Amino acid sequence: MLQLLILNVLLMLTLQLCQSLAQTNPDATKHTLTLPNLPSDHLIRYLNTFPKLKRQLLSVNATTRTESRACWGHERNCSAEARFQTPHCPGDHTGWVQSKEAQVQTFYYQADFGFIQQQLAELMPQCLPKYLTDSSLECTRYLRFCRGRNLLIDLRDLPQRKERIRYHMDVLKPGQILGHCELNRTRLNSEMEHIGSALQSWGPELRNFDVLPQPLLESGACDLVLNVPTFIMKIDATYNMYHHFCDFFNLYASLFVNQSHPAAFNTDVQIIIWETYPYDSPFRDTFKAFTQRPIWTLSDVQGKRVCFRNVVLPLLPRMIFGLFYNTPIIQGCSNSGLFRAFSEFILHRLQIPFEPPLPKRKLRITYLSRRTKYRQVLNENDLLAQLEANEEYVVQRVSYERLSFTEQLAITRNSDILIGMHGAGLTHLLFLPNWACLFELYNCEDPNCYKDLARLRGVHYVTWEQPDLVYPQDEGHHPEGGAHAKFTNYRFDVDEFEHLVAKAASKVRAHKDFPQSTTTTQHDEL
Repeated sequence: MLQLLILNVLLMLTLQLCQSLAQTNPDATKHTLTLPNLPSDHLIRYLNTFPKLKRQLLSVNATTRTESRACWGHERNCSAEARFQTPHCPGDHTGWVQSKEAQVQTFYYQADFGFIQQQLAELMPQCLPKYLTDSSLECTRYLRFCRGRNLLIDLRDLPQRKERIRYHMDVLKPGQILGHCELNRTRLNSEMEHIGSALQSWGPELRNFDVLPQPLLESGACDLVLNVPTFIMKIDATYNMYHHFCDFFNLYASLFVNQSHPAAFNTDVQIIIWETYPYDSPFRDTFKAFTQRPIWTLSDVQGKRVCFRNVVLPLLPRMIFGLFYNTPIIQGCSNSGLFRAFSEFILHRLQIPFEPPLPKRKLRITYLSRRTKYRQVLNENDLLAQLEANEEYVVQRVSYERLSFTEQLAITRNSDILIGMHGAGLTHLLFLPNWACLFELYNCEDPNCYKDLARLRGVHYVTWEQPDLVYPQDEGHHPEGGAHAKFTNYRFDVDEFEHLVAKAASKVRAHKDFPQSTTTTQHDEL
């Protein structure tokens, strides 16, 4: 409630400031920074990141003070107590580290805002400007994240390419990315170690960087000038939710690495996907959380020399020891604040409605029914009938492929237990309430994928425990030959299924955020 009160005060002050500026100087409001559309808990940290803007807002009403020291966790002066969230590392530390403190710190720097802090510490100039109007380029180690000003990318020869471009490492040739600045070629070349694949580094593109003999906008070389900040993305996938959210998550993390200006969370940005395939995805609405502009691909700019006033090359989806897909997770820890912040950011920006838990502590169970060739549950009706007979549960069976993505999120966000077979749809666990539990009915011999993602998000996880009580239809037939647990269908023991749901329910009810009585009102966690 205090955070919401602070938010309301800040919004009131912003309105007063804009009105005051409009009265004294009507033209001034055209250039006034407005507060970004963020959840209240995020907005407080945003303002603490930019104290000059905060002072400007508070100066309208000198009697109003906000003493919150809340921070994200990547800032150098951010104390552990003021961070967005503290990792949960109960019990003794493992043999991987020498102390409990080292265990927590390892998780924080590999999977939380500490990762952002490391990226910020690694930012190094690759091409230095001599004058304010010159070009610039700076990158983190291994060229995992880069940003530049007044850069040119020459795409004039793309229309002659016979094949469509995706995951290519030869999109650019030498001299097709240019800037008027002092290039440290030795430093740039030393960062090419992770150039093993297109999705690990921006090395395949930046190895072709060269120097323009004159300032960019004086060169006459620009066929198209993009004045709005531009994010160029190399994406992992479009139709697989798990892999596409590697892209969205790393784009979100990149906003923090790029957070050197109050406009960092603005949506007046252009996103260009680094391929010539038309962009289409059942999850495309997620981009609305980042930009108000249509998504472009290279096809929209091919044949031109494109000049960028401000361009960001975000963190990539398959970086070695990266975020989401290749995140190393130390044993015994969970609850990444960065993952929770991402969840809240997406739900808030897409305006997904939230409903408090049901009276009498009834649990809302969502069962994901598959309509695919493999991993169907052959006795699904029997399993659900057992749950529906329990007055403590409200059960709904859904097929997410038949719903829009925002409709899917509205269901997920208001579920206490999410049940489903191993598959990309379980990525929805990212958007469950903090107290919720994922029941991966059967992991199909891939035990860590969604268990680890649940640990990162900080929700509970259970899966099938008795191998003698699950009955595959056959041994499974991988398309490339051989038996494989993911390529068959299953039946499950009804009593054991009910037992595991009860186990999940006990975890949910024991969570500190789950209402402890019917009179408790759970506020919107965003």
